[in-house]
Amino acid sequence: MDRAARNRLQTRWLARMCAGWISDKTEVRAPLSPLPQSAYFIRHADVAQSRIITGNCPFTTDGLGLAPGNQFSLIQCAETYEEIALFANWYESLWKAMPASSEAKERLLARLQTVSDRYAASFLYYQVLFELFKSRGDELDEDRIVKSGTGIKNTTVWKKLFKFQRDGVIGAIEKLERFGGCIIADSVGLGKTFEALAIIKYYELRNDRALVLAPKRLRDNWTLYKANDRRNILSSDRFNYDVLNHTDLSRDGGTSGDIDLAHVNWGNYDLVVIDESHNFRNKSTHRDAGIAGQPPRGA
Repeated sequence: MDRAARNRLQTRWLARMCAGWISDKTEVRAPLSPLPQSAYFIRHADVAQSRIITGNCPFTTDGLGLAPGNQFSLIQCAETYEEIALFANWYESLWKAMPASSEAKERLLARLQTVSDRYAASFLYYQVLFELFKSRGDELDEDRIVKSGTGIKNTTVWKKLFKFQRDGVIGAIEKLERFGGCIIADSVGLGKTFEALAIIKYYELRNDRALVLAPKRLRDNWTLYKANDRRNILSSDRFNYDVLNHTDLSRDGGTSGDIDLAHVNWGNYDLVVIDESHNFRNKSTHRDAGIAGQPPRGA
C-alpha cells in the first residue's frame, strides 16, 4: 500500500515542483489520437548512454514499483545502439506529427494547478460526497431497496408519511444496508420521528429486533407508539422495540421503565435508533473516574 507515502501530505508540494519544472524546462505537445504505447526517450550526447524505455504504467507508487501492486504490464529498456536508433526514429516521427502549440502545455499546467491549490474544507466535504454517490441515479430505486414482501407499504406508519418522508426512509434503508448506519438530519418539524418509526417497522417486519435510545425527557414520545393507548395513532402496527435512555448505557443495573438493565442482551439488537444523537456522548461517572473517554457498553 502507498498509505505511508500519501500520509506525508506532499501532494500539493510535488504538484508545484512538477509544474515549475514543466513550465521552465519542457516543451509539451498533445497527440491527435491515442498512442499505441508510452515511450521515454532519454537522449545523451554520447549515444552509448542514451536509453529508450517503452511500456505502460500509471505514475503512482505501485505503478512505479515503490509499493506492492497488481500491475499487468511490460516495461522494457532498450540499450543497444540499433534499438535506440529504431525507437528514436519512431519517436521523432510521432513528435513531428503533433502540432506545436502552447495549448497542450497550458492544459497540463492547469491540471497540476488544481492539485496544488488550497481548497475550503466545505469543498472537500462536497467532493467526497460526490465521489461516493456520483454513480447513483437521481432517484432511489424504491422497489429494489424496500422489500415489498415485508408488507411495509401496508402499515399505518408508511401510509401516514408524505412523499419526501418516504424518500428519506428509502434513502436511510439503502444506506443502512450499504454502510451499516446513517444520519437523518432533516430540519425541525419535518417528521424525523415518523421516518425513524417507519424504518423500525421495516426491520421489525424482517424479524429484526430494534432498540431506541432517547433522552429521558423524550422517552414517553417513543413508548407511546408501542403502547396499547388510545392516543397511539399507530397502534395497529403493533411496534415491539425497546426504549432506553441515553444514560442507561453507563449503568450496570437497576431498571429503566420496565427493563431490568442487569439482564439486557445487548448483542441481540439488529437496529439501534438514537434520538437527539447530537446530545449522545460519553459522560464520566463516579465509578469510572479517570477513564471517562471510554465508549459505553452497547454504543
